[in-house]
Amino acid sequence: MDVVATTNPPAESGADTVALGIFAGEDPDPDAAGGAIAALLAAGEARAATGQIAVTHADGLRWIVIGLGKRDAFDPEAARMAAHRVCARAAELGSEALCWQLPHRCEDALAGALIEGSLLSAYRFDRFRSQRNEDERPGGPQRLILSAGRDLGAFAARAVTVTRAQNAARDLQNRPSNDLTPSALAERAAELVASTPGLTFEALGREQIEARGMGAFACVAQGSAQEPRAIVMHHTPKHARGPALGLVGKAVTFDTGGVSIKPAAGMAKMKFDMSGGAAVLEAMGVIAALEIPVRVIAVIGATENVTSGKAVKPGDIVRAMDGTSIEVDNTDAEGRLVLADCLLLARELGAERLVDVATLTGGIVTALGSVYAGGFASDDAWWGQVAAAADRAGEAVWRMPLHERYAKGVQGTYADLVNTGRDRKAQPAIGAEFLHHFAGDVPWCHLDIAGMADDVGVPYFGKGGTGFGVRLLTALAEDVAGNG
Repeated sequence: MDVVATTNPPAESGADTVALGIFAGEDPDPDAAGGAIAALLAAGEARAATGQIAVTHADGLRWIVIGLGKRDAFDPEAARMAAHRVCARAAELGSEALCWQLPHRCEDALAGALIEGSLLSAYRFDRFRSQRNEDERPGGPQRLILSAGRDLGAFAARAVTVTRAQNAARDLQNRPSNDLTPSALAERAAELVASTPGLTFEALGREQIEARGMGAFACVAQGSAQEPRAIVMHHTPKHARGPALGLVGKAVTFDTGGVSIKPAAGMAKMKFDMSGGAAVLEAMGVIAALEIPVRVIAVIGATENVTSGKAVKPGDIVRAMDGTSIEVDNTDAEGRLVLADCLLLARELGAERLVDVATLTGGIVTALGSVYAGGFASDDAWWGQVAAAADRAGEAVWRMPLHERYAKGVQGTYADLVNTGRDRKAQPAIGAEFLHHFAGDVPWCHLDIAGMADDVGVPYFGKGGTGFGVRLLTALAEDVAGNG
């Protein structure tokens, strides 16, 4: 879907369909669509109740009228939902070009959310289809125009860049593990670097990972024939402001659980265990494309976690990059082993603030469902900045507790640490405290996105990956630069 912003009226936009939102208690322009909208309202065929849709024709155009509810309750998420409903109706009507006539006093954030909802709704993952499935929802208009009384060009361009990156992350998530291997993920990083000035990257292979002493990461990878990759990306603008931001992503491209094998039911979805890494990778492309003036270091740990004669076993003891010894109590708690070394590497490369993004625990899904990602933070001020960025981006996070009693749960019997607690209680917090050890004194936030990565039940996402985290990390980089 191509997106353009214009100050021209809808009749001059080249669209075949116009979308007009109406708020409760506010009369639309009586001359809109030659009076056809007012006639619909008077007849009760169009209503301002949230999500109500009516269709009429006037001036050679098709008009979709959607109720937006009360203006003071119309937030960016409501705008995304409205955009989805309109795009779905436009698709049913065979529209090729859709023009939103933006409501009067429409804030920039709401205009951006309309773009986000439209592009997210239009996304399809069909690269493996030999023919179109007629039962699937139609893709919708190929062109989206925003008609407003002011120039929204720059703001629209930002929204398009960020949302296309989110959809690119969804592509990575939805690819099967025989296609999206750790090496293939590194190839995507190389593509981004080649097409985006200001980005550099390096991909460390198995021998380099082991040579750096990254034994926690290496032990997860040792059971797979697929080469692991530690993907390191740098955005280093000339006039960087604020502290250097370190983004760390878990990218387990398939997780069987290893020797501590998972049940067969639902295992196919373990291709989504690389979702945190996908978000970090695509966010780096956006940060560079938008030329955000903050230094950013990304470290993405990409590997499979499978069982074989070479696989790590429960009871094995490994050493992380800083020399910390770790008992591997459960090979299905592999993400924290990968992230431990990636956090250490990000610190070594100069990160002064840290965020890791990972589908780490099923427990966070039990606690928060698919409404919030769980956030754990070592520093209140840093958490406040992450939470503010999440709110601005429309990606919800909820702070969860760290506590010294949780930290005691990862103290090892035969080594410094153990990768799972001795009981199954509070596993999200136990996992976070394990990572906290490797973040050290650097202000750090851990985002457990297990409930937000895929199949979240939000209509504009449909099935599959959501790309959660791309918008949040982009907003955070902007905020760090702005407050620097």
